Amino acid sequence: MLQARSLSVEVGGRRTLADASFSLRAGDTVGLVGRNGVGKTSLLKVFAGEAPAAGGVVLRSDAVGYLTQDPKPRGKGAATTSLTHVLSGRGLDTAAHRLEVLRSRVDTDPTDANVAKYARAEEQFLFDGGYTGESEARRIAHGLGLPDDRLDLPITALSGGERRRVELARILFAGSELLLLDEPTNHLDTDAKQWLLKFLRSYRGALLVVSHDLQLLDKGITRVLHLGDGELTEYRGTYTQYLVSRAADEERLRRVVTQQQSEIKRLKGLADTMRGQTEKRAKTAKALDTRVARMRRDALEGPKRESGIAIRFPEPPRPGATVLRVEGLKKGYGGPPVFADVTFEVGRGERLLVMGLNGAGKTSLMRILAARTEADSGSIEIGHKVSVGYYAQEHEGIVPGRSVLSHLADQASLPSQEQRNLLGTFGLRGEIAHQDAGTLSGGEKTKLALAQLVAGRHNTLLLDEPTNNLDPPSRDAIGDALSRWPGAIVLVSHDADFVARLAPDRVLLMPEGDLDYWSDDLLDLVELA
Repeated sequence: MLQARSLSVEVGGRRTLADASFSLRAGDTVGLVGRNGVGKTSLLKVFAGEAPAAGGVVLRSDAVGYLTQDPKPRGKGAATTSLTHVLSGRGLDTAAHRLEVLRSRVDTDPTDANVAKYARAEEQFLFDGGYTGESEARRIAHGLGLPDDRLDLPITALSGGERRRVELARILFAGSELLLLDEPTNHLDTDAKQWLLKFLRSYRGALLVVSHDLQLLDKGITRVLHLGDGELTEYRGTYTQYLVSRAADEERLRRVVTQQQSEIKRLKGLADTMRGQTEKRAKTAKALDTRVARMRRDALEGPKRESGIAIRFPEPPRPGATVLRVEGLKKGYGGPPVFADVTFEVGRGERLLVMGLNGAGKTSLMRILAARTEADSGSIEIGHKVSVGYYAQEHEGIVPGRSVLSHLADQASLPSQEQRNLLGTFGLRGEIAHQDAGTLSGGEKTKLALAQLVAGRHNTLLLDEPTNNLDPPSRDAIGDALSRWPGAIVLVSHDADFVARLAPDRVLLMPEGDLDYWSDDLLDLVELA
């Protein structure tokens, strides 16, 4: 299904993989793991044929289902309904249209030739599952949390999370022999995650998945590929078993490195004691020097500690007592309103969690608050000395073709070195500063977008799913930094641990617009909403 030979991958001039070989067969379920920025997403793009390899060969099945971190629905279905787009995974949208054209032709001109064409087309449509395709597509979409009324809407009327579910449904419906899934559980609630896990366990083809969802990695895979320091290392078993094996490998490597360094030190000391003595001993010392030089050249390196991130959001300028006042907001997309009469206030330093099922208008509300779109009616008043920063879940503020540094410079007039220092606190170190921001991984884009918020010194933040694509250490570091930050936050998140760290004061339930005080009892509902 998938085979790589002597594969090398480069991202923005950085080599993220060198001379790796790997194979994936039918029935294999493999997790690709590694910290943010090591090149997992770029490797998946090469496997899918979406990006060229820097060296080596990739052989893949003709039928590949590839889910990117930020999927953009394409094809005829993207311009019509979401259901049509799902059906396009097997070409059933085109086949149904052709069948309808041939049927009309028979109605107007029932010649033997036209009847024969229609009969052949219908037989093929039946063989391809055309008459049962819609019910199957709806079943898959429903499992991923898309009810029929949302599936019948144009894709443009759906939220970012819903569009991602539509694209995932299209890929699963297509029945490809090879699935390459990059963070497939982003935007999925608990029930949808469980459905996806069950689907993937019964999948007969080959699966390679990148995910920071530990439940998926632990329960859904039987092999792990670890990507780090330009190498690809394979482990058999679940994610938990991989963690144990990886720790044991690193401990063995540390012992070998310690022994090597100890022997180098011993031989160097021995050579030093022989120098300046007899001619014979001097020759022996020189031979030992040669041996020590060779050992140093060939010495192994110990396991590198993953660089942590120590984020600090600066003290924000003090605003007035009320930072946001929202009155009677209403928003729709041509049909019934998504929400109406939404009214609330956010005070200085307050944390407001926006909750609701997918499609309840959470992202639409956030975009209106950020002045990215307009409400159909209602008003928004920004408080005295309030500066609003917006984190968009789809990284729409990150523009391909521009460097990471230039993105940061847009937000604040900081000296270049201070900009690089700020990026470093988010783990974006070294040459990444000059890299095309469009080539960053999803986790790196998230860190860049958050660094932009820091550079802007805002005192009110609108955060729409800020933990998507982040590895656990980065997620914890950013959660801790925001929990200490005294500014106001309006948050949308399915991440219960992250929400708990931020300790909301109140919750806004969408689409009703009901306000209530936060209670830890609501944490169980966060992943469902």
